[in-house]
Amino acid sequence: MTLATLSDVLIPARAGGYAIAGLVCQGWEDMRAYVTAAEAERAPVILQAGPGCRAHTPLPVLAGMMRHLADAASVPVVIHLDHAHSLDECRAAIDLGFTSVMFDGSRLPLADNIAQTAQVVRIAQAAGVSCEGEIGFVGYDAGAASIGTDPAEAATFARDTGVDALAVSVGNVHLQQGAGAALDEARIHEIAALTDVPLVIHGGSGVPPVQRSALARGSNICKFNIGTELRMTFGAALRQTLVDDDQIFDRIDILSATEASLCAAARRIIASLGVQSRHVLDGI
Repeated sequence: MTLATLSDVLIPARAGGYAIAGLVCQGWEDMRAYVTAAEAERAPVILQAGPGCRAHTPLPVLAGMMRHLADAASVPVVIHLDHAHSLDECRAAIDLGFTSVMFDGSRLPLADNIAQTAQVVRIAQAAGVSCEGEIGFVGYDAGAASIGTDPAEAATFARDTGVDALAVSVGNVHLQQGAGAALDEARIHEIAALTDVPLVIHGGSGVPPVQRSALARGSNICKFNIGTELRMTFGAALRQTLVDDDQIFDRIDILSATEASLCAAARRIIASLGVQSRHVLDGI
């Protein structure tokens, strides 16, 4: 099992009562740790290239690294472009071999968001690639405020765009460094009652762990994006490496020393979403 699309892993997740981890990548060491973690848990994983990562490393390089890992993996690996804001970004990622793209039109008027997302969907699906869209706006800790998803608008958006996954704003916030307030479960179930498209939570690091696990098992949320939580793990491991050996200087040795902690953290996240206990790989 190697490359997979978002639909390949989310449709079984919705049917089976679990969710898939969308792990935000920054470079080679964390990508490698996340695939190792997924293999240890016998679970699919979504490697995500967000705007910050793309600003630091050219998209063709990221595509090459991710595809190399996926080709050698024993579990399904989705290569996902996160928070693209233009058709050109999405088209470039598809041409480079990404198997999933997320077009973020959440700051646009509803009609424009639908029109532009639908255009990305048509191009993606024609290439055998999945497309995630966003309705409502997921804000940022100490930054732009969220705009909650209206369930009726979510249903219209899902119907008129044909997206394979739908990111929603239900109390989740990007870049939270600890568990924040609980998500609005009533709104989640209202949305799920109006559309059966798999739902996605961005800012999953800020969701209380108990609720994250419960929603993975008992709602239409099939994907949790986790970034800040893992970046904090990386930072702590990096600092400890330098404390433990004040003579270390080789970047390969320093960065490689973070992988065990990243792998352990990713394993905990993956296991908490219920996928391991379902033995889902037998059916994918």
